[in-house]
Amino acid sequence: MKKRIKVMLVEDHAGYREVITRALENEEQIELISQFGTAEIALRSLQDMSTRNVPDLILLDLNLPGLSGLEALPFFRQSIPDTEIVILTQSDKEADILNAISLGAKGYLLKSSTATHIRDGIKTVMNGGASLDPRVANFILNMMSNRPKKSSLKKNLSEREMEVLSLLGEGQVKKEIASELGISVTTVADHVRKIYEKLEVQNAPAAINRAHRLGLFRSSD
Repeated sequence: MKKRIKVMLVEDHAGYREVITRALENEEQIELISQFGTAEIALRSLQDMSTRNVPDLILLDLNLPGLSGLEALPFFRQSIPDTEIVILTQSDKEADILNAISLGAKGYLLKSSTATHIRDGIKTVMNGGASLDPRVANFILNMMSNRPKKSSLKKNLSEREMEVLSLLGEGQVKKEIASELGISVTTVADHVRKIYEKLEVQNAPAAINRAHRLGLFRSSD
């Protein structure tokens, strides 16, 4: 028989904990093994938990008393790195969505989700996918479609600008870059200015950070 998915629920509202309990109680593939009203108590419980009782997945609210869900998320990731985390919250704020995903959440569901959607979301994440509320998914898709594409940025940066950017990434200053490339410091400064403009940044650390995030330092296939 297929192993059941062990779920921990971290939710401060008793009424909603009951809703989730009812939503999962007759699901053959999912077992709600524990539920807590605060992240602090949930984290403490992990210290005394036997290996067989470690959850496969945590349903985590964001708006919790004391340690918030976002604040607790890294601690859960550190304590039980193999456990997946799905946010289950009322918040559809852009900052919460982006922060939760960047901190390692594999799903982001709103409390308006149906019981079926929550159950399916748990299974999707445990099967290696990502579970997102439709409104959250639309926001992320719109955000991604409005980002500058890596390929177009690479195309807009000249070969020489990519060389200068790479040397900036190695920590070299303009004088060192000029010596390395056999060009004047003034020319290097002009290349750096154009790089800043194209990457829409104000200084070298910001340019390097943005270049890393966009994958510009990776070799092309």
